[in-house]
Amino acid sequence: MSNQSGAFRVGRQTWLFPNDVRILATATAVGPKEGQGPLGSMFDQVYDDLYCGQDSWENAERQLMQDAVSIALQKAQLTGAEIDVFFAGDLLSQNITTSFAAEKLAIPLMGMYGACSTSMLTLANAAALVNAGYAKKAIAACSSHNATAERQFRYPTEYGGQKPPSAQWTVTGAGAAVVGTGGKGPRITYATMGKVVDMGIKDPFDMGSAMAPAAAATLQTHFADTKRRPDDYDLIVTGDLAAVGFPILKDLMKRDGYDLDGVYNDCGLMVYSPDQDVFAGGSGCASSAVVTYSQIVDQLNKGVLKKALVCATGALLSPVSYQQGNSIPCIAHAVSLEGGVA
Repeated sequence: MSNQSGAFRVGRQTWLFPNDVRILATATAVGPKEGQGPLGSMFDQVYDDLYCGQDSWENAERQLMQDAVSIALQKAQLTGAEIDVFFAGDLLSQNITTSFAAEKLAIPLMGMYGACSTSMLTLANAAALVNAGYAKKAIAACSSHNATAERQFRYPTEYGGQKPPSAQWTVTGAGAAVVGTGGKGPRITYATMGKVVDMGIKDPFDMGSAMAPAAAATLQTHFADTKRRPDDYDLIVTGDLAAVGFPILKDLMKRDGYDLDGVYNDCGLMVYSPDQDVFAGGSGCASSAVVTYSQIVDQLNKGVLKKALVCATGALLSPVSYQQGNSIPCIAHAVSLEGGVA
């Protein structure tokens, strides 16, 4: 299926971007624990405390998003006035981080919510508008903050509640990508948009088990739509399945004929070291964003990776739905990135 703009759809859920849509620049801003992790040297801005120089954790998260966008613009040698649309989202009610950050940035906003899948949700939509010609340049961004997410979805940090080993540590950080056509950055070639999958899991301290089936559904659809196989990619990453969901996804994929051995990793396992006391690993919008927009894009630009598939995963619960006893619907969106020259 195609239209006059040259935008194509492959199958029912996958978009093809033939018009040389690329990531022109990326940037990341993170908190102290992330800066102490194995990717610490690759982040553009590392704060030494969770307040990031602000008077509240919510304001700190806004600062992280503003930093990521501003640094990405500097790297691309662009100003906000040259950006046609800002796709962004976060985990807080009514996307308040995004709204306040957009006010400061003064860029037309399309706020988006996909829980922890927001990194690829925003990137896919930015690529779609650029590919179709509705925007010449766009920014995709997202953020999360450990203390703001805990206060909203579980218990305030001050409460000090105990957690099971299956719990995850929300990444404090933000990532941003400038999207346009031409240039030397990684090409955005495909985006597979996920469907909601609900396996009836109700435990908010076991996101890995809840989200793994959604990741499997999107990855299988991607391979079916594009006629690719896992070994067509040098790297396949999920957003934040961490130590619990990681083996579940591998088993689900292998059961249906897709072997991920040798190419699969998870951003929630990559962002922290095993000795950092983060339970099962990282989670949050920023989990996939800060890993993708630092190490993965860097390796694509240097030729270490030729093709990477980023499948960001999200748990679509709310504090109200959880308290009313509802199960956790989940979703995953995958974006294929190829090539690039440093």
